[in-house]
Amino acid sequence: MKEERKEAHKREILAILERNARTGDKEIAKMVGLKEEEVKQIISDLEGAGVIRTYKAVINREKAGIDTVQALIDVKVSPKRSTGYDSVAERISRFPDVKSVRLVSGEYDLQVLVEGNTMKEVADFVAGKIAPLEQVRNTVTHFLMKIYKENGEIYEEEGKGERLAVTL
Repeated sequence: MKEERKEAHKREILAILERNARTGDKEIAKMVGLKEEEVKQIISDLEGAGVIRTYKAVINREKAGIDTVQALIDVKVSPKRSTGYDSVAERISRFPDVKSVRLVSGEYDLQVLVEGNTMKEVADFVAGKIAPLEQVRNTVTHFLMKIYKENGEIYEEEGKGERLAVTL
């Protein structure tokens, strides 16, 4: 029973940090009914075990004036017999332009988020770095036009983005 409660506390703490990584240990302790030192130890253990990978801010790039271009690249792969999709996914992951790589179901195998300064830069990256890889069979590039929600955060403010009625 004690071990179950400890796991429940871990899940609660993770949920709190996922909503707001800046929540302090003292506040978390109050929220989950533990001592501050216990919360610090649990968080330290989770970091040490690689459960908590890093702490990041969700940034509205448009409001911040960051004019980079992002694209989702669907990648069809011929998996290697010994390593499956892992070897090509790990290789793609090493490129600094790549922000995420996911194994997905459907017609394509990997979904890769790439960032660059221009559409041409992203297109050249896909054509010159991803497409030539031995295991890659096909790619489709989708440029992101606008982000409405990222990591659970809605970007549009209420009342904004409403369309006006069109009259003829």
